Amino acid sequence: MRTQSSAIDETGIAVSTPGAPEPHVSVNRRPGTLQAALGVTAFSLTFPATAWGLEGFGPWSLVAVRSALAAVIAGGCLLALRVPVPSRRHWAGLAVVAAGVVLGFPLLTTLALQTSTTAHAAVVVGLLPLTTALLSALRTGARPSRMFWGAALAGAAAVIAFTVQQSGGALSSADAYLFGALLICAAGYTEGGRLARTMPGWQVIGWALVLCLPLSVPGALVALSYEPVHPTAHSVAGLLWVAAGSQFLGLVVWYRGMAAIGIPKASQLQLAQPLLTLVWSVLLLGEQLTPAAPLTAAAVLICIALTQRARG
Repeated sequence: MRTQSSAIDETGIAVSTPGAPEPHVSVNRRPGTLQAALGVTAFSLTFPATAWGLEGFGPWSLVAVRSALAAVIAGGCLLALRVPVPSRRHWAGLAVVAAGVVLGFPLLTTLALQTSTTAHAAVVVGLLPLTTALLSALRTGARPSRMFWGAALAGAAAVIAFTVQQSGGALSSADAYLFGALLICAAGYTEGGRLARTMPGWQVIGWALVLCLPLSVPGALVALSYEPVHPTAHSVAGLLWVAAGSQFLGLVVWYRGMAAIGIPKASQLQLAQPLLTLVWSVLLLGEQLTPAAPLTAAAVLICIALTQRARG
């Protein structure tokens, strides 16, 4: 598919079309940027909502039930709209999305949040944009510009410094879970962004969720029978949000945004996610922010602006 200013090649990376008038770039990419930003906003609530969910559910129960509920929502939408089953060539990619985004990242971060604060866990999402861009480049052979990488590294460094300072500079036993979640989620994002070029983004995550049903439903039944459950208003609200908001609706707009503006540039919008998470943590969990927050927010916004202007 060709546009006047840019196109998305088969790898899912935005590439320039020679001789095209520049003003059309921002017009064509604006909806994709907005969709990716909405996804980031939804994801920023995931850690606080997970902390709420853990008040009444065990970690394995929370992850399995959220996956099963999200799959029911997605499957219902797929059935209602009579969406055809993806072709065989797409199932390997959908399996990567399922392993990384549907199961791996939620499970590892939920296990980490049993002993880690949301501020410390935000280190994961601080590193996720850079890791996603790196894996995307390795997967597709794309070579983003030096300006892009410089801004990405600077933004990641600012976020890491801020989140480590928030946690007192100490490394917890949850770090192995967090870094494992970082790698597996970046792989899922990369493959999901590539698939979102050939099918709508909501169908990418929808089919990935449905693919996990044979694991999530039995897993939920087993986990609920072994882990104590004490449902409260907070825990139920947290469960519903991570299932419907984080696991389905957020990923729908996220994958649509990545398909529109390219995987590396969309991933850099996530540099704002740790700061948003900390804001929600203050409002919902009563955590405290340091005076470094406004300075870090300004640095991150500058880096986001630079990565959005840099040619991929």
